[in-house]
Formats: sequence, structure tokens, C-alpha cells
Amino acid sequence: MRLPCPWCGDRDLNEFGYGGDATLQRPADDAPMKEWVDYVFFRDNPRGSHREHWQHIQGCRAWIVVERDTLTHEITGSWPANEMVVAAPAKSEVTP
Repeated sequence: MRLPCPWCGDRDLNEFGYGGDATLQRPADDAPMKEWVDYVFFRDNPRGSHREHWQHIQGCRAWIVVERDTLTHEITGSWPANEMVVAAPAKSEVTP
């Protein structure tokens, strides 16, 4: 699989480190413990379009967000992690 780095272009997956789900929202500091437990320990297993954080560790070292189909591995978008992208990803299904 090749990931598109906004600065370096398409690169092999081995140059990147996975950084997790890019759609998670951190709870407020004073949020109930249940919200923190859910945030830290529980993750969905999406099927379809999904946004993920990746770091180009063997290249420019920048963090990026990649929109990828988890079934086909088709990459539909990539942008710097510090840029806010307003458009929501395509609806994903959760695998049981």
C-alpha cells in the first residue's frame, strides 16, 4: 500500500507509523469517568471510508490524515493533520 504525503508525494506504507483514529473527539477535562473510559479503551471497527492519523516517520516526519476505505484500501484523501477538513467522511459501517 502507498500513502500520499502532502509534502513528499506517494510513499510506501513502511515509511509511515499508524497514529490511530482521526475522528475521535477528546472529552472535556471534567467529563465523567465513563466518557474517558470509552475514549481511551473502546474503538469501533469501521468498514468502509475512515479517517486515520499517520506520521511520515522515514520522511518529513509530519503528521497527516488519510481517508481510506478499510475494505479495499483505496485512498480517497490526504491532508496535513493540523488542517481542519469540514466535509464529513462517507458513512462507515461498524463490523460486529
